[in-house]
Amino acid sequence: MISEVKSNPNIMIASTSVIRNIDSGVGVRTKTRSCTRTAHAANIYVLTFREQWLDERLKFNNLGGRLKYLTLTEANRVWMPDLFFSNEKEGHFHNIIMPNVYIRIFPNGNVLYSIRISLTLSCPMNLKLYPLDKQTCSLRMASYGWTTDDLVFLWKEGDPVQVVKNLHLPRFTLEKFLTDYCNSKTNTGEYSCLKVDLLFKREFSYYLIQIYIPCCMLVIVSWVSFWLDQGAVPARVSLGVTTLLTMATQSSGINASLPPVSYTKAIDVWTGVCLTFVFGALLEFALVNYASRSDMHRENMKKTRREMEAAASMDAASDLLDTDSNATFAMVSSQPAHAADDVRAPARAVPQPSATAQKPLMRHGGGGAVDKMRQCEIHIAPPRKNCCKLWMSKFPTRSKRIDVISRITFPLVFALFNLAYWYVRP
Repeated sequence: MISEVKSNPNIMIASTSVIRNIDSGVGVRTKTRSCTRTAHAANIYVLTFREQWLDERLKFNNLGGRLKYLTLTEANRVWMPDLFFSNEKEGHFHNIIMPNVYIRIFPNGNVLYSIRISLTLSCPMNLKLYPLDKQTCSLRMASYGWTTDDLVFLWKEGDPVQVVKNLHLPRFTLEKFLTDYCNSKTNTGEYSCLKVDLLFKREFSYYLIQIYIPCCMLVIVSWVSFWLDQGAVPARVSLGVTTLLTMATQSSGINASLPPVSYTKAIDVWTGVCLTFVFGALLEFALVNYASRSDMHRENMKKTRREMEAAASMDAASDLLDTDSNATFAMVSSQPAHAADDVRAPARAVPQPSATAQKPLMRHGGGGAVDKMRQCEIHIAPPRKNCCKLWMSKFPTRSKRIDVISRITFPLVFALFNLAYWYVRP
């Protein structure tokens, strides 16, 4: 039978034959020597792992203080806790040149176990903010078979986790780490567990140089077509298609280096918007080309209409001249008969035709009416002109107006998108 004996804050386990007076409070200390990110769901750690516990069966005489401790290299010679790493995927010991392990036994029965190991640990990541994200990876250590009634793991007091000063990761920075307990309960009992959470921040400079700046340059280059002449069809089409294909290639290369996920990442938003702007610049030229052909067709129609109106006015003028000449000829031919009648008739005054009779289509008003009109003109305020319409009136064709509007709209919308995108950066 196993009986429990309380001694200070630690639980003592007593057994009739196997275990006697073993302090089940095992102190754990780790030192992280290196860390490598192999993928977006796993990390490789090189650790110096240490455990310390009390086994009173191993007490010995220190010969008056001359013997500080004994060193063993074979772990199977003493009792050891059944610790395992719960989120381990792979792991191995280091045996070059000799096995990197030692066991120290102190005169009071304390046992210090130290070993150097390499672990590949599972680290699920949330990539919604990639590459502006921060990731937390945990190192979990638990007892495999002994419940908390028999074995309890405790963090060593005073800096239980140590990280070497020259620790360097290519794309991450270790911001901080936290130690905690993660005891787990199953249908077989409660098991002691320790964990250390490592908070990694992704280095942004690499992605700024390799992704964000080239994408911005491609978008800006696509805007050059707005400043080219609308008749330069080969130049504008080549520029739009080249930037669109380059942007699509870069977007596919970015996604090829990432695991497929079911949600949208921050880098997907960026590349998608940049691709939309480049594609919009290509569509803008299609609209400009259509508007240019429409303007040419409208000008041709106006020119034809003006020619027809000019021809019609010339025909009407010629007809009018022919009518006036015929009337004049008729009046001259009938003049002698009227002269004979006038001789026989009594003399009477012939009224002279006035200026009004000579010009029946002209209206003559008094000076007072003119003054009133001038007073009305003075009191009527001139219509206020819209500055936008006044500015747009400088460009008579619709195609040119579309280019001018695009020169302002595209950069403005892209600047607003950048403001919103970088504002939500954590």
